[in-house]
Amino acid sequence: MCGACVLYAQDTHEGSDTTAVEKKSELPESGKSSRYESRKERFDRGIEKVTFVPRGQWFTGVSFSYFEHFNENYEILILDNWTGQGYTMSVQPTVGYMIKDNLGLGASFSYDRTLIQMDDLDISLGEDLDFSIADYHVIKHIYTGTIFLRTFINIGNSRRFGLFNDIKLQVGGGQAKITSGKGKELTGRYQDIFELGVVASPGLCAFINDFIAAEVSVGVLGFKYKDIKQLSNQVEDGHWRQSSADFRINILALNMGVVFYL
Repeated sequence: MCGACVLYAQDTHEGSDTTAVEKKSELPESGKSSRYESRKERFDRGIEKVTFVPRGQWFTGVSFSYFEHFNENYEILILDNWTGQGYTMSVQPTVGYMIKDNLGLGASFSYDRTLIQMDDLDISLGEDLDFSIADYHVIKHIYTGTIFLRTFINIGNSRRFGLFNDIKLQVGGGQAKITSGKGKELTGRYQDIFELGVVASPGLCAFINDFIAAEVSVGVLGFKYKDIKQLSNQVEDGHWRQSSADFRINILALNMGVVFYL
């Protein structure tokens, strides 16, 4: 009895499997083909990928920026009698290697220096809210090391114009000195600065010839952390931390440079 029951159950199971296989085989081949064709048509955008920068190629370059201003009794909006000067300078050499077609790994080092000399400034926020700043000077310099991963995308079938995107890990540090007042009222602060960031910088690359390209990039998104330790008048200690995440195009972070591909 038990053996018969087992044999009966096994026969029934085999029959069901055969029926399932028969039903599966009865599916029309035209239905399979139409679904495949629809998926293929939906995701095929006709983008033709070509090698923009080949594997095994070295690239190196440098970017430089300089901004300077002089003010003599200058007035704008709420600022009156602005007298002073200042500048911002940045230089950044870069070197990298293409580990795959259109994919490179590189490193860069940058030096940034800023001077703000504010001899006199009146700020007017209303009839009963006016104040002045005088004899305020800031000098700051930052050293930053960066490693980055760069990807290239050609524009159409062009081998001269393309887009790129840099994913950067940045670590930097520096010092700043701030003074205000003069004579017996002179006060000073000294700062140690540490910076850390992970940012994305897309841009446009245009080859002038086979080995030289001009590049323009902007800062778009990323995470930045800053830590400042401050000593005031060689007596008082202070500490300031800041972290920020940006997901927007920063036109003020526009970088232009020339890169040599060897």
